[in-house]
Amino acid sequence: MTETPRQIPRTLWIGTGLFFGFLALACLFLLAELKQPPALPVIGPVADFTLTNQDGKITTLAALTNRVWVADIIFTRCASSCPIMSQQMKSLQDALPPASGAKLVTLTCDPGYDTPPILKRYAEHYGADFQRWMFLTSTPQQLSDLATGSLKLGVTPVATADRTTPTDFFVHSTIFVVVDKQTRLRGIFQTEGQDVDWTQIKPQILAAVKHLEGGG
Repeated sequence: MTETPRQIPRTLWIGTGLFFGFLALACLFLLAELKQPPALPVIGPVADFTLTNQDGKITTLAALTNRVWVADIIFTRCASSCPIMSQQMKSLQDALPPASGAKLVTLTCDPGYDTPPILKRYAEHYGADFQRWMFLTSTPQQLSDLATGSLKLGVTPVATADRTTPTDFFVHSTIFVVVDKQTRLRGIFQTEGQDVDWTQIKPQILAAVKHLEGGG
């Protein structure tokens, strides 16, 4: 049956309305997806460890189980990337909601020099809240097992002949990593580099922490 001339405009209006309705619905779904945090795959488990904190107390993986935590690696004699990273970690500390149970963990790659008292002075210089942010040291092997083995925080000693400054002792990762409540590595975030903008990376880390604290 052919449509009458009066029926054709009505059909077009209905079709146009349905088209724009579906288009609006698709946009809503797209916006909802964009608001979701980036996918956080399970990169690997974090092996148990026994390290010493800035107060000289033993700290194990059990102290961080059932908590989300962010970790990095520095050394207190560093005069290049480490001060920047510690300032960035402090900004995370300040930005975490009071109700958050997330922890911040800074490892040293220079345990021969970075004793607990030295780590504590360094931490106090950066305004660390020891209820939230801990600094850990131990033997080189134990630190390597955790940093390099579990957390993908690479460290390479610099030979004396290759040092370009008096404090050029190590080349190490300039990344922050995020671990979930089940002690699994879930996120790796580069904090320095030519194309890295901390003002963009910081919200991503905070979003990852929030997502994982919610059971993600």
